[in-house]
Amino acid sequence: MQLVPDIEFKITYTRSPDGDGGGNSYIEDNDDDSKMADLLSYFQQQLTFQESLLKLCQPELESSQTHISVLPMEVLMYIFRWVVSSDLDLRSLEQLSQVCRGFYICARDPEIWRLACLKVWGRSCIKLVPYTSWREMFLERPRVRFDGVYISKTTYIRQGEQSLDGFYRAWHQVEYYRYIRFFPDGHVLMLTTPEEPQSMVPRLRTRNTRTDAVLLGHYRLSQDTDNQTKVFAVITKKKEEKPLDYKYRYFRRVPVQEADQSFHVGLQLCSSGHQRFNKLIWIHHSCHITYKSTGETAVTAFEIDKMYTPLFFARVRSYTAFSERPLSVSVHE
Repeated sequence: MQLVPDIEFKITYTRSPDGDGGGNSYIEDNDDDSKMADLLSYFQQQLTFQESLLKLCQPELESSQTHISVLPMEVLMYIFRWVVSSDLDLRSLEQLSQVCRGFYICARDPEIWRLACLKVWGRSCIKLVPYTSWREMFLERPRVRFDGVYISKTTYIRQGEQSLDGFYRAWHQVEYYRYIRFFPDGHVLMLTTPEEPQSMVPRLRTRNTRTDAVLLGHYRLSQDTDNQTKVFAVITKKKEEKPLDYKYRYFRRVPVQEADQSFHVGLQLCSSGHQRFNKLIWIHHSCHITYKSTGETAVTAFEIDKMYTPLFFARVRSYTAFSERPLSVSVHE
């Protein structure tokens, strides 16, 4: 399923969406008005023309159990926020909108899409301009994706050691992967490992991963004057509490200069093929070491060469299979 902004402006109905033969209740089309311009307004009109008690949906079959249409609008919208969840699973919201006309109207609620935009861009998206709706902004404005992981595979040939008799020299083919996982609250995970995606992707579902080699940090989106969207992140290794070693407590150790190490990453966000915002191209990678005793920082910039292959997005269904918290108004800078 592909999310299309303002899809209601692009759909034409020639019969009743209910398929119940009740075409008489619909406005008849003539030669000049053969297309339905606004599906959302049309559904709202049809619900208004129905019974005096306005309900978003009606049960198809009579049942003694309480139908969801009995719930107040505030409760329904709260359920829809749980569907979106704090992971911004707008794909599930679009699937929910296909249930009936009432759910379609709820799924187009501007407040839901406004909160989603605030979660992604923070206070930089206060104004809608140049977009016509919050939904259009979320679907059209460049952003990183949260329902999966960006993956790259690097392969190269390395020369091995010469044999003892000097007759031949071995060559090794080296393969490793880079994984980058973004979260709506501004956190990011990065991992470089030779393990394949089948075994590593499930471990990156949450920030509380037990993988030792993973790097944790924060990211931000930046749109320059050249209209290109870039992602900048600062990541560090997981802090581990070292237990006290009482076995050698009476030995005098050589003091080691303590330092904080962090990695600065710059990526350009692109689209390729029919997928949007599914490609990250390396533009910067450096290591910053700050010595606590002096406060000095040593910076080592890595050359972006062919070893830095682009990362492509892969959707992971298990990342949005459960909702831990509903969509809220909390935003990150």
